[in-house]
Amino acid sequence: MIQMVIRADDIGYCEAVNYGIEKSVREGLISSAGLMPNMPYAEHGFRLLKDLDVCIGQHTNICLGKPCSDPKDIPSLVNENGEFKSSREYRQAHLEGKDPADLDDAVREVTAQYFRFKEITGREPAYFEAHAIESENLWKALKIVADQYSLPFCYMTPAAKTGSFCDKPVAACLMESMKPDYEPFETLKRAVSQAREDMTNIFVCHPGYVDDYLLNHSSLTLNRTKEVAMLCDPEVKKYLDEHDVQLLSYIDIQ
Repeated sequence: MIQMVIRADDIGYCEAVNYGIEKSVREGLISSAGLMPNMPYAEHGFRLLKDLDVCIGQHTNICLGKPCSDPKDIPSLVNENGEFKSSREYRQAHLEGKDPADLDDAVREVTAQYFRFKEITGREPAYFEAHAIESENLWKALKIVADQYSLPFCYMTPAAKTGSFCDKPVAACLMESMKPDYEPFETLKRAVSQAREDMTNIFVCHPGYVDDYLLNHSSLTLNRTKEVAMLCDPEVKKYLDEHDVQLLSYIDIQ
């Protein structure tokens, strides 16, 4: 039997993404979804999901919008406008062998987002991870904060094929959502064909709809809508059942 978590990232990115995630939970296959505590529509997204059967984690974000900390206290993470440096800047720095994020700054902001998560949701995160950027110090900071507050840390960097959740091994499934010819169901089929049977497999999605904010702040737009359609298609659930795939949430991982 294959065990798989189908996870949605980016609660709070914008209203349109929130509505796509809600549909993917209510009518589809999403069992776990990550909330970006610093984003203006994080509360809106949580209100849509709070009564649904989904475990909500902290999807820590340091490359979009404004921080939860005072920008003056985290200078390495922000630009001259007090907003986070972009993912593009992190990618460029990684190519140069650098990490723009100072570890102390990262710990301070990760902690601030954790407290904001609890303020929004009134609960602890079901899992604790980050919006994928190339920053070793971000992952170090997440581990430090997770240990300090006994949080369920999920370590799975962008390039990793395996990671861990609460020190249990997990496999990172293929993610192709940035490809212009992306077909989510075909990607899921490949993930199933390559899945590990000795550990839980994590298939990360970014379901959502499109609005003006998304068009102006993300390169991942229409492919989000394809994922909503795939996740809510009964034929996809039938395929997973036929291939002996057991769908889990993070709280089910043993």
